[in-house]
Amino acid sequence: MATAPTEAIKQIEYYATALKAPRIREAATRLADQARDSGWTHEEYLAAVLSREVSARESSGSELRIRAASFPARKAIEEFNFDHQPSLSRDTIAHLSTSQFIPKAQNVVLLGPPGTGKTHLSIGLGIAAAQHGHRVLFATAVDWVARLQTAHQHGRLTTELAKLRRYALLIVDEVGYIPFEQDAANLFFQLVSTRYEHASMILSSNLPFSRWGDVFSDHVVAAAMIDRIVHHADVLTLKGNSYRLRNTDIDTLPSHRTKNTAQ
Repeated sequence: MATAPTEAIKQIEYYATALKAPRIREAATRLADQARDSGWTHEEYLAAVLSREVSARESSGSELRIRAASFPARKAIEEFNFDHQPSLSRDTIAHLSTSQFIPKAQNVVLLGPPGTGKTHLSIGLGIAAAQHGHRVLFATAVDWVARLQTAHQHGRLTTELAKLRRYALLIVDEVGYIPFEQDAANLFFQLVSTRYEHASMILSSNLPFSRWGDVFSDHVVAAAMIDRIVHHADVLTLKGNSYRLRNTDIDTLPSHRTKNTAQ
Protein backbone atom coordinates (compact mmCIF):
# COMPACT_ATOMS: atom_id res chain seq x y z
CA MET A 1 0.00 0.00 0.00
CA ALA A 2 1.35 3.41 -0.97
CA THR A 3 2.29 5.83 1.73
CA ALA A 4 -0.43 8.44 2.30
CA PRO A 5 0.47 11.91 0.99
CA THR A 6 0.38 13.43 4.47
CA GLU A 7 2.74 10.78 5.78
CA ALA A 8 5.07 11.29 2.80
CA ILE A 9 5.13 15.03 3.46
CA LYS A 10 6.08 14.35 7.07
CA GLN A 11 8.96 12.21 5.87
CA ILE A 12 10.04 14.94 3.46
CA GLU A 13 9.96 17.47 6.30
CA TYR A 14 12.14 15.20 8.42
CA TYR A 15 14.68 14.62 5.64
CA ALA A 16 14.71 18.30 4.70
CA THR A 17 15.48 19.23 8.30
CA ALA A 18 18.22 16.60 8.51
CA LEU A 19 19.75 17.98 5.29
CA LYS A 20 19.37 21.57 6.54
CA ALA A 21 17.39 22.35 3.40
CA PRO A 22 14.09 23.83 4.59
CA ARG A 23 13.18 25.06 1.11
CA ILE A 24 12.88 21.44 -0.06
CA ARG A 25 10.08 20.96 2.45
CA GLU A 26 8.32 24.12 1.27
CA ALA A 27 8.72 23.32 -2.42
CA ALA A 28 7.63 19.70 -2.00
CA THR A 29 4.39 20.77 -0.34
CA ARG A 30 3.73 23.62 -2.77
CA LEU A 31 4.43 21.57 -5.91
CA ALA A 32 2.74 18.33 -4.89
CA ASP A 33 -0.75 19.23 -6.16
CA GLN A 34 0.66 20.77 -9.34
CA ALA A 35 2.65 17.61 -10.02
CA ARG A 36 -0.39 15.36 -9.55
CA ASP A 37 -2.69 17.57 -11.65
CA SER A 38 -0.15 17.90 -14.45
CA GLY A 39 0.84 14.25 -14.45
CA TRP A 40 4.52 14.86 -13.74
CA THR A 41 6.78 11.85 -13.50
CA HIS A 42 8.56 11.21 -10.22
CA GLU A 43 11.77 12.44 -11.82
CA GLU A 44 10.16 15.70 -12.99
CA TYR A 45 8.71 16.36 -9.56
CA LEU A 46 12.03 15.69 -7.84
CA ALA A 47 13.89 17.92 -10.29
CA ALA A 48 11.41 20.76 -9.74
CA VAL A 49 11.73 20.52 -5.96
CA LEU A 50 15.52 20.40 -6.01
CA SER A 51 15.71 23.30 -8.49
CA ARG A 52 13.87 25.52 -5.99
CA GLU A 53 16.42 24.65 -3.31
CA VAL A 54 19.38 25.30 -5.61
CA SER A 55 17.96 28.63 -6.82
CA ALA A 56 17.30 29.77 -3.26
CA ARG A 57 20.79 28.79 -2.14
CA GLU A 58 22.38 30.58 -5.07
CA SER A 59 20.37 33.70 -4.30
CA SER A 60 21.30 33.53 -0.63
CA GLY A 61 24.96 32.94 -1.48
CA SER A 62 24.96 35.90 -3.85
CA GLU A 63 23.57 38.15 -1.15
CA LEU A 64 26.25 37.04 1.30
CA ARG A 65 29.00 37.65 -1.26
CA ILE A 66 27.61 41.09 -2.08
CA ARG A 67 27.52 42.06 1.60
CA ALA A 68 31.03 40.74 2.17
CA ALA A 69 32.41 42.76 -0.77
CA SER A 70 32.20 46.07 1.18
CA PHE A 71 30.63 48.05 -1.64
CA PRO A 72 30.04 51.68 -0.61
CA ALA A 73 26.59 51.48 -2.21
CA ARG A 74 24.54 49.17 -4.40
CA LYS A 75 24.59 50.24 -8.02
CA ALA A 76 23.42 47.76 -10.63
CA ILE A 77 24.63 47.84 -14.21
CA GLU A 78 20.98 48.08 -15.29
CA GLU A 79 20.75 51.43 -13.47
CA PHE A 80 23.70 52.97 -15.33
CA ASN A 81 22.81 56.00 -17.46
CA PHE A 82 24.28 55.16 -20.86
CA ASP A 83 22.73 58.32 -22.30
CA HIS A 84 25.32 60.28 -20.31
CA GLN A 85 28.08 58.12 -21.83
CA PRO A 86 27.01 57.66 -25.47
CA SER A 87 30.51 56.61 -26.54
CA LEU A 88 30.53 53.70 -24.09
CA SER A 89 29.63 50.40 -25.74
CA ARG A 90 26.59 48.79 -24.16
CA ASP A 91 27.63 45.47 -25.68
CA THR A 92 31.04 45.67 -24.02
CA ILE A 93 29.50 46.35 -20.61
CA ALA A 94 26.93 43.59 -21.14
CA HIS A 95 29.73 41.16 -21.97
CA LEU A 96 31.75 42.22 -18.91
CA SER A 97 28.60 41.73 -16.81
CA THR A 98 28.71 38.02 -17.63
CA SER A 99 31.95 37.90 -15.58
CA GLN A 100 33.63 35.73 -18.19
CA PHE A 101 36.79 37.80 -17.81
CA ILE A 102 37.26 36.58 -14.23
CA PRO A 103 38.08 32.88 -14.84
CA LYS A 104 40.63 34.14 -17.39
CA ALA A 105 42.27 36.40 -14.76
CA GLN A 106 41.68 39.43 -16.95
CA ASN A 107 41.28 43.01 -15.75
CA VAL A 108 39.03 45.98 -16.41
CA VAL A 109 40.33 49.55 -16.29
CA LEU A 110 37.99 52.54 -16.24
CA LEU A 111 39.55 55.92 -17.02
CA GLY A 112 37.83 59.29 -17.03
CA PRO A 113 37.04 62.51 -15.17
CA PRO A 114 35.18 62.49 -11.85
CA GLY A 115 31.44 61.92 -12.05
CA THR A 116 31.42 60.02 -15.34
CA GLY A 117 30.27 56.71 -13.84
CA LYS A 118 33.48 54.81 -13.12
CA THR A 119 32.53 53.84 -9.57
CA HIS A 120 29.00 52.91 -10.64
CA LEU A 121 30.35 50.58 -13.30
CA SER A 122 32.93 49.12 -10.90
CA ILE A 123 30.26 48.34 -8.33
CA GLY A 124 27.83 47.04 -10.93
CA LEU A 125 30.39 44.67 -12.41
CA GLY A 126 31.38 43.61 -8.90
CA ILE A 127 27.79 42.81 -7.97
CA ALA A 128 27.37 40.84 -11.19
CA ALA A 129 30.54 38.89 -10.34
CA ALA A 130 29.18 38.07 -6.88
CA GLN A 131 25.94 36.88 -8.44
CA HIS A 132 27.98 34.61 -10.70
CA GLY A 133 29.56 32.98 -7.67
CA HIS A 134 32.83 34.93 -7.39
CA ARG A 135 34.30 36.38 -4.21
CA VAL A 136 34.73 40.14 -4.57
CA LEU A 137 36.33 42.84 -2.44
CA PHE A 138 36.00 46.59 -3.00
CA ALA A 139 38.11 49.46 -1.62
CA THR A 140 39.65 52.73 -2.74
CA ALA A 141 43.32 52.78 -3.72
CA VAL A 142 44.11 54.64 -0.50
CA ASP A 143 42.34 52.00 1.59
CA TRP A 144 44.11 49.17 -0.21
CA VAL A 145 47.49 50.74 0.48
CA ALA A 146 46.58 51.32 4.13
CA ARG A 147 45.61 47.66 4.43
CA LEU A 148 48.90 46.53 2.93
CA GLN A 149 50.89 48.93 5.10
CA THR A 150 49.26 47.52 8.24
CA ALA A 151 50.05 43.98 7.13
CA HIS A 152 53.64 44.95 6.34
CA GLN A 153 54.12 46.61 9.72
CA HIS A 154 52.93 43.44 11.46
CA GLY A 155 55.17 41.18 9.37
CA ARG A 156 52.34 39.45 7.54
CA LEU A 157 52.40 41.08 4.11
CA THR A 158 53.04 37.79 2.31
CA THR A 159 50.14 36.17 4.15
CA GLU A 160 47.86 39.10 3.37
CA LEU A 161 48.71 39.06 -0.33
CA ALA A 162 48.07 35.31 -0.45
CA LYS A 163 44.74 35.84 1.31
CA LEU A 164 43.71 38.53 -1.17
CA ARG A 165 44.66 36.34 -4.10
CA ARG A 166 41.91 33.96 -3.06
CA TYR A 167 39.42 36.65 -4.05
CA ALA A 168 38.50 36.20 -7.69
CA LEU A 169 38.02 39.94 -8.11
CA LEU A 170 39.50 42.96 -6.34
CA ILE A 171 38.11 46.39 -7.15
CA VAL A 172 40.43 49.37 -6.74
CA ASP A 173 38.57 52.66 -6.92
CA GLU A 174 39.96 56.19 -7.21
CA VAL A 175 43.51 55.53 -8.34
CA GLY A 176 45.17 58.91 -8.72
CA TYR A 177 43.16 61.06 -6.35
CA ILE A 178 45.93 61.02 -3.74
CA PRO A 179 49.62 60.43 -4.60
CA PHE A 180 51.57 57.70 -2.81
CA GLU A 181 55.00 57.74 -1.26
CA GLN A 182 57.60 55.34 -2.65
CA ASP A 183 57.01 52.65 -0.01
CA ALA A 184 53.24 52.77 -0.53
CA ALA A 185 53.71 52.57 -4.29
CA ASN A 186 55.91 49.48 -3.88
CA LEU A 187 53.24 47.81 -1.76
CA PHE A 188 50.57 48.53 -4.36
CA PHE A 189 52.85 47.16 -7.06
CA GLN A 190 53.16 43.92 -5.10
CA LEU A 191 49.36 43.65 -4.97
CA VAL A 192 49.15 44.03 -8.74
CA SER A 193 52.10 41.70 -9.34
CA THR A 194 50.76 38.85 -7.21
CA ARG A 195 47.45 38.91 -9.08
CA TYR A 196 48.98 39.13 -12.56
CA GLU A 197 47.63 36.21 -14.63
CA HIS A 198 46.19 34.65 -11.45
CA ALA A 199 43.16 36.75 -10.50
CA SER A 200 41.23 39.74 -11.77
CA MET A 201 41.10 43.41 -10.86
CA ILE A 202 38.87 46.33 -11.75
CA LEU A 203 40.64 49.67 -11.42
CA SER A 204 39.23 53.14 -11.91
CA SER A 205 41.23 56.35 -12.27
CA ASN A 206 40.64 59.98 -13.08
CA LEU A 207 44.07 60.14 -14.72
CA PRO A 208 45.46 58.74 -17.98
CA PHE A 209 48.22 56.15 -17.69
CA SER A 210 50.78 58.77 -18.70
CA ARG A 211 50.28 60.48 -15.33
CA TRP A 212 50.39 57.40 -13.10
CA GLY A 213 54.13 57.89 -12.60
CA ASP A 214 53.33 61.08 -10.67
CA VAL A 215 50.78 59.24 -8.54
CA PHE A 216 53.14 56.43 -7.58
CA SER A 217 56.25 58.61 -7.16
CA ASP A 218 58.22 56.41 -9.55
CA HIS A 219 57.76 56.22 -13.31
CA VAL A 220 59.56 52.87 -13.51
CA VAL A 221 57.28 51.26 -10.93
CA ALA A 222 54.23 52.82 -12.58
CA ALA A 223 55.28 51.52 -16.01
CA ALA A 224 55.82 47.99 -14.67
CA MET A 225 52.45 48.14 -12.92
CA ILE A 226 50.58 49.38 -15.98
CA ASP A 227 52.28 46.72 -18.11
CA ARG A 228 50.89 43.96 -15.89
CA ILE A 229 47.45 45.52 -15.56
CA VAL A 230 46.76 46.11 -19.25
CA HIS A 231 48.38 42.94 -20.62
CA HIS A 232 45.06 41.13 -20.25
CA ALA A 233 42.53 43.91 -19.84
CA ASP A 234 39.63 45.87 -21.25
CA VAL A 235 40.50 49.56 -20.96
CA LEU A 236 37.43 51.79 -21.17
CA THR A 237 37.59 55.56 -21.37
CA LEU A 238 34.65 57.56 -20.07
CA LYS A 239 34.23 61.13 -21.23
CA GLY A 240 32.23 64.26 -20.53
CA ASN A 241 31.16 66.30 -17.57
CA SER A 242 30.22 65.01 -14.15
CA TYR A 243 26.79 63.40 -14.05
CA ARG A 244 26.42 64.78 -10.53
CA LEU A 245 26.65 68.35 -11.91
CA ARG A 246 24.02 67.89 -14.62
CA ASN A 247 21.47 70.11 -12.82
CA THR A 248 23.93 72.81 -11.79
CA ASP A 249 25.51 75.79 -13.53
CA ILE A 250 28.97 74.21 -13.30
CA ASP A 251 30.21 72.93 -16.66
CA THR A 252 33.51 71.27 -15.80
CA LEU A 253 35.63 70.34 -12.81
CA PRO A 254 39.29 71.41 -12.37
CA SER A 255 40.56 67.84 -12.83
CA HIS A 256 38.56 67.52 -16.03
CA ARG A 257 40.11 70.66 -17.51
CA THR A 258 43.58 69.55 -16.39
CA LYS A 259 43.15 66.14 -18.00
CA ASN A 260 41.98 67.55 -21.28
CA THR A 261 44.90 69.97 -21.57
CA ALA A 262 47.65 67.60 -20.38
CA GLN A 263 49.96 66.10 -22.97
